Amino acid sequence: MTVFGPHLKGFPTGGAPLAREQIPAQGWQLLRGDLALPLAVLKQSALQHNLHWMRDFCARRGLFLAPHGKTSLSPELWRLQLDAGAWGISFATVFQAALGARHGVPVLLIANQVIQRAELDALAGLHAERPGLRSMFLVDSVGQVEAIETWAGARGFEGRFEVLLELGVAGQRTGTRTADEARQTAARIASSPVLRLAGIECYEGTTAHCDHAKDRATVQGLMDRVDAIAREAMAQGWLADDEIILSAGGSAIFDLVAERLRPDLGRPVRGVLRSGCYLTHDHQRYTRYLCCVGERLNLSETLKPALEVLACVQSQPEPGLALLSMGKRDVSYDLDLPQPLWRSDGCGGAPRPVPAHWRIDALNDQHAYLRFDATAPRAEWPRLAETVASGISHPCTTFDKWRWLPVVDDGYRVVDAVSTGF
Repeated sequence: MTVFGPHLKGFPTGGAPLAREQIPAQGWQLLRGDLALPLAVLKQSALQHNLHWMRDFCARRGLFLAPHGKTSLSPELWRLQLDAGAWGISFATVFQAALGARHGVPVLLIANQVIQRAELDALAGLHAERPGLRSMFLVDSVGQVEAIETWAGARGFEGRFEVLLELGVAGQRTGTRTADEARQTAARIASSPVLRLAGIECYEGTTAHCDHAKDRATVQGLMDRVDAIAREAMAQGWLADDEIILSAGGSAIFDLVAERLRPDLGRPVRGVLRSGCYLTHDHQRYTRYLCCVGERLNLSETLKPALEVLACVQSQPEPGLALLSMGKRDVSYDLDLPQPLWRSDGCGGAPRPVPAHWRIDALNDQHAYLRFDATAPRAEWPRLAETVASGISHPCTTFDKWRWLPVVDDGYRVVDAVSTGF
């Protein structure tokens, strides 16, 4: 059972530890200042909207969802996704996958290469402990196959790991670069006594530009390669099962790969999307990408931002500058700086939008530099002790700064909480 308590940043210092079920009864109201800031929070209504939106997106296309669990590394959020119909959860490491297994995730898709002896030991141990567990990881070279076989020989391992052949993009992340490399690796997997080739995987997310023509051309080229190697693997007998898994999908241009994840190969195809950031979305980078998705699909509504970071105005040392009580330890800054959204007096007053001239232009470890127009009316200046909520860019690198996040209703009353396993 997860216990929330004063050992967690943002929880009442000196307060009694609480089980998740006890959180709603505390009656915490963030607009009233009941919890110390900074504090990252999740908006319940947006979470529910995003869960249903992505479920329906996949259902209409006959696709399965294995959202990337590293985004939140939160067992409670994984359960929401599984309960909304996700087939499994994707992970980046065996450590993360083990956390998923301990919390009841039935299918672990490790969207990364597993090659370290310690990780292979851990994965073999997971399967020994949980005979019904299904897992798979990525292979992109003959050298990786050989390293796994060397480990298996040294350990006396007699099982077989289920794997996906990864195709990559030049200059980007992992994955085979050429058709010859893909064929050689697939054939070598098929001949290995410790591996089973379940399908083909790729990742297109790092190629996104918010340029419809460029993004479509890049994805079509990548998915043409997926299609070609899948057909050859089927013809050569390299695939271990009748069902072929084809998997792709970051959180930026997933609609384009979704068009190509159920080709007619003469065998059952399980198309699996791995988009992870959809659940909380964001206010900047992914909002821009989803505007493009909406344009391509002619949608009036897509995903809603669910993650905000609340801070306090703790100093206003000079005209045009206020310091907020959040910094690099609290909020993402790897893609874009936080974006001020709304303000409240911190004594129960309703949120109201911040003036258009407010912006955050720098972060220290514990401070955000909020710049504003000092020639504007005083009513538009930040006020000491008031609450300022900011939207974020890239949820992954905000989640990893928190070990718990309150879930709030639209009035910022705390109605639930989730934990993270970073």
